Amino acid sequence: SLGTTVGPWLGSHVLLTGGVFAAGAVALAMGVALAGTALAQTGAQKALIDAAKSRGEVGEQADGYVGVRTSTSADTQQAITVTNNARRQAYANRGAEAGVSAAVAGARMFESQLLPRISSGEWYRNAQGQWVQR
Repeated sequence: SLGTTVGPWLGSHVLLTGGVFAAGAVALAMGVALAGTALAQTGAQKALIDAAKSRGEVGEQADGYVGVRTSTSADTQQAITVTNNARRQAYANRGAEAGVSAAVAGARMFESQLLPRISSGEWYRNAQGQWVQR
């Protein structure tokens, strides 16, 4: 079971229908993984990313991936790589199911699920490529 290793929303599917997300509890959170993949983010990796977010080193991006805003540790960079690899696969799968590209699926995830969960004081990269502090 991946439920505790990939964030709070594992267990439901994202449906991309008619260009709109119909998402219940989404399986793509701060560490996206699909059942059966070995790319699940561990609790320790999530903690590294969360701490780096609170320090302003990293943040969510409009493309649905975690990005580095300033310098960060090698361990945090590795955690980001694992997370983004899992998200890349999840977005490709969800996009294929909905008949859209992985890029569209990732951007939709950012808008519908990731952006609303960014805490006050944390940074994110908008669609224009600018880092913005919430």
